[in-house]
Amino acid sequence: MESFYINNYRKSTRLIISTIILFAIIISVTSCARKLTFDVSPVVPAAEGTVKIKKSKNDNYLVNVKIKNLAAPKRLSPPREVYVVWMQSDRNAPKNLGMIKTSSGLFSGTMKGEMDATAINKPTGIFITAEDDGNVRYPGSQVVLRTR
Repeated sequence: MESFYINNYRKSTRLIISTIILFAIIISVTSCARKLTFDVSPVVPAAEGTVKIKKSKNDNYLVNVKIKNLAAPKRLSPPREVYVVWMQSDRNAPKNLGMIKTSSGLFSGTMKGEMDATAINKPTGIFITAEDDGNVRYPGSQVVLRTR
């Protein structure tokens, strides 16, 4: 009977230690990502969002942009077609990372946008412009959001 209690104690101790190790691994993996926030926009004041930058195993940078309370680009003054995410780095001019895919919620008119990209150089800043075309090579003057 005593060996039964000892075996159960050992099993529960192993389970607790395994759980602690698992949480430590999860925390260490998620803490590698750098999170930036956008300044309040003079163009779309209600817009807010975050950028997560994480270094991948092959030394690239994974960039995830999430925005909410975004106005439709056609409602801007002057009206535009798309929002484009730009990356600044120490090595070159701003780089077009791609267009933000926008949508509104099922039960809410809140416009949301998200974009994932991969960069070779380390990003030092991210900003979003409103453009007539998503394939532009240089950012226009209508900067909607910029990271701090």
